[in-house]
Formats: sequence, C-alpha cells, structure tokens
Amino acid sequence: MGSSWENVKVDGANMRTYVSAPESSAKVPAIVIVQGQTGVDDFLQFARLVASEGFVGAAPDLYHRDPPDCKDDAPTRRMRLTDATVIADVNATVAHLKSHPAVDPARIGIVGFCMGGRAVYLMSAVNADIKAGVMYYGGDTFHAWGVGPSPFERTAQIHCPIMGHFGEDDKNPSPADMSKLDAEMTRLGKAHEFYSYANAAHAFANFGSPGYREHAAAASWPRTFGFFRKELKGI
Repeated sequence: MGSSWENVKVDGANMRTYVSAPESSAKVPAIVIVQGQTGVDDFLQFARLVASEGFVGAAPDLYHRDPPDCKDDAPTRRMRLTDATVIADVNATVAHLKSHPAVDPARIGIVGFCMGGRAVYLMSAVNADIKAGVMYYGGDTFHAWGVGPSPFERTAQIHCPIMGHFGEDDKNPSPADMSKLDAEMTRLGKAHEFYSYANAAHAFANFGSPGYREHAAAASWPRTFGFFRKELKGI
C-alpha cells in the first residue's frame, strides 16, 4: 500500500489531497474521504483504512484556501466554507481520481464524517460520477452554506444509493433529523439504508476523538465496506 500527498487543481490553485492506494496490478474503485471540521490531517487514517479494504482513498483538504500559517480554530475555518467551494473541491477530487492510473474511473464513491457526512448528501445530488455514498453523522443538512438550496432540498436530485450511520445520543444530526432524512428519501424513492447506534454521539467513528466509541465504530465498518463492495465492485 502506498500513500502520499498529491496536488489537485481547483480554481487555478493547488489543493493538497492525501491519496492512499492498495497494492494491485488492476484498476480498482476509488472513494473520496471528506474531512470533518477539525481538518483533513485528522482523517488520514481513514484513507489508509480505505486502501486496506482494496479501494483507492483520496482525502482533499477543504481548508486549502486558508493561508498555510492560519491559526484560526476549526469552527472559524468551517464557517468560511460554502456549498459552492465544497462542490468545487469534491468535483476536482473526483476528476483527479478519474485520471489516476490506479483507479477505475467508472466506480467512484464517497464517504464523509461530520461536515463531511453533510458533503456526502450534497455531492450525491450534484456529481453523477459518484456511484455510492456513506455519510457518518452528517449534520446541518437542512441549511444551505451560502447561496442555493440546502443538501436536504436537493434530495430529489440524489442519483446514487446512500448509507447513513448515526449516534442515538447525537444532537446534530439528532435522531429526529435522521428520521426526517429517512422519510424524505423514502418519499422520493431514493435507495438508502440508515443505522443508529446506542450509547454513541457525534464523532463516534472518528479515531482519536473524545466522542470515539469502539463498539459503534467497529459495527459500522463492515456495513460501510460491504456497501461499497456491493455498489462499486458488484460483490
């Protein structure tokens, strides 16, 4: 398995993206890993986990527009993101993967955590090259970041199956939020499967987070990678 930082062009500038690939002579499916609020460096282990499961993982730095010496805290940096910049960054990552020598360009998925889970819902409605999405506790899906419709308001445009993982003790998204997403996707006939975990709150699968709960994280991984194997590998 090989991992390295690669530069992806977005709006004429470089976005550092951590790419991890399995050792394989054949082209394999790829999965975009969308960071949480704390930044991409806290999610590199997920890229390596994706590669260990036989996929190419690519984790773009959504804070790349901030200067390298930025000392702002995570919530402040998150507030500078808009749906337009998230879409541009994920679209650029998908395009980069489609031209990557290790990737089968017809089989690309996406997984995201916290605000990254929100991005999964958003991008599943925006980019038709994405064939499957897994959202971990994606909050704030009912509000737009900047101009345009919210992720929830784009539900009718969702074109790929989505799996969702939620903590029963989470506040954003709350169990009521999960039910609302479930009801809307069901009403619109969108393929999805949601799982809720007891004694787990936000960030329960985030390695190193105070909210990490091994029982919930360990239960989610076989579901996540079984879903990606089914949707991207046909297994």
